[in-house]
Formats: sequence, C-alpha cells, structure tokens
Amino acid sequence: MDKNRVEGTKHEIKGAIKEGVGKVTNNPVKEAAGNLEKNAGKVQKEIGKEHDRQRDYDKHH
Repeated sequence: MDKNRVEGTKHEIKGAIKEGVGKVTNNPVKEAAGNLEKNAGKVQKEIGKEHDRQRDYDKHH
C-alpha cells in the first residue's frame, strides 16, 4: 500500500475532527481549516490509490 494512502487517510480524519470542532465551537476559521485538510487528505489518498494501481499494472504486464 502506498504511503500516500495512509497519510491521506490521517489528514482526512484530522481534518474532519477539526471541522467538527469548528462547527461545535462556532469557529469558522477552524472549520474551514479542517475542511481544507480533510479535502487535501482525500486528494492525497487518491494519489496513493493511483500509485498502487500503477504498481499492480506494472507487476502484471
């Protein structure tokens, strides 16, 4: 498994927590920062998935 998948998942979870805390505490800056980190984590995770797909493809062809 590509390290980007693991790191992306971590960022996605951390971002979701920050976003939730921002909502609960009525802190739009923390909420926005959490949303940004969550979405960046999703992108990083997708990059990792693509690396895994490419590695599997190369292994079988």
